[in-house]
Amino acid sequence: MARYFDVHPVDPQRRAIGQVVDVLKGGGLIAYPTDSCFALGCQLGNREGLERIREIRHLDDSHHFTLMCRDFAQLGQFVQISNAMFRLVKASTPGSYTFILPATKEVPRRLMHAKKKTVGVRIPDHVVTQTLLTELGEPILSSTLLLPDQEEPLTQGWEIKERLDHVVDAVIDSGDCGTEPTTVIDLSGEEPEIIRVGAGDPARFA
Repeated sequence: MARYFDVHPVDPQRRAIGQVVDVLKGGGLIAYPTDSCFALGCQLGNREGLERIREIRHLDDSHHFTLMCRDFAQLGQFVQISNAMFRLVKASTPGSYTFILPATKEVPRRLMHAKKKTVGVRIPDHVVTQTLLTELGEPILSSTLLLPDQEEPLTQGWEIKERLDHVVDAVIDSGDCGTEPTTVIDLSGEEPEIIRVGAGDPARFA
């Protein structure tokens, strides 16, 4: 049964955030809110957590997982950014964008796209997520909480607890969060490629 954490959206309780971090460090899988919508997340090196996300979402090996990062400095440890793309990414973070970029050696191979050796990264504009990332001290391996039988991501904490009670270890509920997935931009080539139009304005990448 998943633990349920009711967290204040503006001033998150440190005790609750600390308990969620303990779940992550203990190998757990969590459902948590972001500025775009809820996500599933686990620690970077958590093989079992990765497979649990694949199972819940029915994902194949071509899926791009996302590293949810606290800030630009942390993001830069895990992806290679050319000078041409640096300003674009910097100007768009934090925000509802996911960027696909070549992964550095800090990223486990199982998280990379099998052929391209790329990974998704993003910096959320959400107080609770940022507090969680700061307390954890490393990125959260994440994927949008979109179930195979749903066209839209789940957006209510109580509903997520009800639906995923026996397949995740914790659910964070901080009230309303975004309801639309991120805009996904592939920056691994010479020109930006818009993969998915979502919550972030894609105009600057067109």
